[in-house]
Amino acid sequence: MSRFWKIALIVIAVIIVGGVGFRLLHKPGEGQGGQAAGNGQGGPGKGGEGKDKEAPVPVTVEPVVKRDVPVYLTALGTVQALNTVTINPQVSGQLMSLKFKEGQEVKQGDVLAEIDPRTFQANYQQAVGKKAQDEALLATARANLARSQNLAPQGYISKQDLDTQRNQVSQYQAAVAADVAAIASAQVQLGFTKVISPIDGVTGIRGVDPGNLVTTTSTIVTITQLHPIYVMFTLPEQNLEMVRNAVRDSSTPLAVTALDRVDAHPIADGGELKVIDNQIDTTTGTFRLRSQFANEKNDLWPGQFVNVRLQVRTVAGGLVIPSQAVQRGPDGDYVYQMQADSTVKMQPVKVAGEVGDSHVMIGTGLKEGDQVVTEGQFRLKPGSKVKGLKPGEVPAAPTAEELQQQGKKGQRNGGGRRGG
Repeated sequence: MSRFWKIALIVIAVIIVGGVGFRLLHKPGEGQGGQAAGNGQGGPGKGGEGKDKEAPVPVTVEPVVKRDVPVYLTALGTVQALNTVTINPQVSGQLMSLKFKEGQEVKQGDVLAEIDPRTFQANYQQAVGKKAQDEALLATARANLARSQNLAPQGYISKQDLDTQRNQVSQYQAAVAADVAAIASAQVQLGFTKVISPIDGVTGIRGVDPGNLVTTTSTIVTITQLHPIYVMFTLPEQNLEMVRNAVRDSSTPLAVTALDRVDAHPIADGGELKVIDNQIDTTTGTFRLRSQFANEKNDLWPGQFVNVRLQVRTVAGGLVIPSQAVQRGPDGDYVYQMQADSTVKMQPVKVAGEVGDSHVMIGTGLKEGDQVVTEGQFRLKPGSKVKGLKPGEVPAAPTAEELQQQGKKGQRNGGGRRGG
C-alpha cells in the first residue's frame, strides 16, 4: 500500500471517530429533558402544569322511565285445530268424482265427493211405488167398509165380516205408514251418495281416487277447522294460584300471544285464555291451559310448536330501562349511572322482570329520570369521565385543541419510552 492511501485511511478514521463523539456529547432532547426535570423539581413551569385532562369517553345514555308494565308468564305451546273431521262414506259404492282440491278451504254443506247413485235411486223409486200400491189397497178397503156399514143395519152383513173389513183398513194404513218410512230411508241413502262437508275448514291430502270402490271404512279426506284455532300450553303448578286470581280479578279474558320458536316476534296476537284444566299432572307438576285465536290469516297451523306469552297482570308505574344497560357482576346486577359531574358510578340494581325483548323493569336501585349507560360500558370504570350521547347519536369529531392535547400526550409517552 502506498503512502498516499495510508494517509487517506487515517483521515477517514479520524472523521468517523469525531462524528461519533459529537453525537454522544449532544444527544437529542437531553438538554430539554434536563430542563424539564429541573422545572418539574423547581415548581410549576411549562412542564409542571401536570397531566393533561383525560378526554371524556363517549357513551350512550338513556333515562329511567316510568310506565305501566305488563307481567307475563311464558310457556311452550302446541297449536290444535278447533275441530278435525275424518270424512268417510256412509254408503258403499263406486266413487264417481271428487269435488275439492287438496288444501282447499271448504264451507259447511259443500259437496266433497259423489258415489254412484243408481242403485239407491232404484231403491227409492221402488219404495215410492210400494207406497202407491198400498194406498190403492187402503182406498179399496175403506170403500168396502163404508158400504158394509150402510148394509149392516138391514142384516145383510154379519158383525164378523164388518170387523174383518175394519181390521183390513187398519192393516193397509199401517202398510202405507211403513212405505212412507221406507221412502224416507231410501231418500237418505240416496242423499249419502253425495258426501257433504260437515264443517268449515281446510281439506288435507285425499285418501282415495275416483273410480275406486269405497265402503263405510274408507277415508276420503280429513278436514281441519282453522277459524278459530286453539293453542294448548302448560305452566308449573306454582303459577296456578296466580293465573286463577288473574282470571277472577279480570273482567275480560286474559290476553295470550303466540311467538315463534326463538321468541323473536309474535306470530299471532289477540288470543284469549279459555280453559284452565281441572287437574294437575302429577308426573310433571304442571297444569294445562287452552287459549283461542281468531287466526284470520292462517298464521297458526295445527301441530305447530309456538312460544306462548300469557299476560296475568299489569304493574302501574314500573321503572324501565334497556336490558343492555344491566351488567352482571360478582355481587349481582349493576348499571353504570351517570352523575351530575359527568362521571359514572357502579349502581347495584335488582331486575324485577323482562319488558318485551329489549327492556327490563327495575325493582330497586334506580329512580325515574336517572341516566344509565346503555352502550360503551366496556371502556368505563367507576369515576370515569364520560360524554353522554343520545341513542343513535354519532360522537362529534375531535376539535383542534383536543387533537393537539392528544398529540402532546403521545409525544411525551413516546419520549419516555425512548429515554427508558
